[in-house]
Amino acid sequence: MPARKSATASDSQPLIGVVALQGAAAEHVAAFRRAGARAVEVRVPADLDGVDAVALPGGESTTMSHLLRTSGLFDELSERLAGGMPAFGTCAGMILLAVDVLDGRPDQRCFGAIDISVRRNAFGRQVASFEAELTTDGLDEPFKAVFIRAPWVERAGDSVEVLAEIRPASNSSTDGVRSSVPVLCRSGPILVSSFHPELTADDRIHQIFLDMVDASMAR
Repeated sequence: MPARKSATASDSQPLIGVVALQGAAAEHVAAFRRAGARAVEVRVPADLDGVDAVALPGGESTTMSHLLRTSGLFDELSERLAGGMPAFGTCAGMILLAVDVLDGRPDQRCFGAIDISVRRNAFGRQVASFEAELTTDGLDEPFKAVFIRAPWVERAGDSVEVLAEIRPASNSSTDGVRSSVPVLCRSGPILVSSFHPELTADDRIHQIFLDMVDASMAR
């Protein structure tokens, strides 16, 4: 995948709004800027003015769902996603973009932007966090992925392209049932990952998303 010509963003580059209610928002902003895009933190609906795409970082999905409602962002984002705005969700962000959440709270709301069913904390609790080398479609070399209380995709619809899978460890919630589970998926302008690419110095997953944003803006 070719890199962008310059790591210095100009006004011609897309503006990515990173939802900064919880989680590693600053790390996402830094990764997008290293990749040559413009990026800003988003906390209230007015922060979405001029934004071309959004990123929803990791955190605690039920808490983030609550904060999205109380900040007024949920309805605004829902409308924009329905209108085709590109979005990138990592860990809890993946849960929020899914159609269906297994083991979620009854009052937990999701955007339904990508046709996947997600299981929360599927790889185990905080003590089961780990790193793994992922073979990823579109990348020449493996990506070192950081999994922290990570979800995985239980079901991917026909419109969903699975870009990376991993074999569950022995302490996972469905050990012995599945040989591999999707952890990086794409559908239309939506990209989701179980892991935290923003916690590494490797910005190639962010670059995949920026290429998706470019394609969406070109249309």
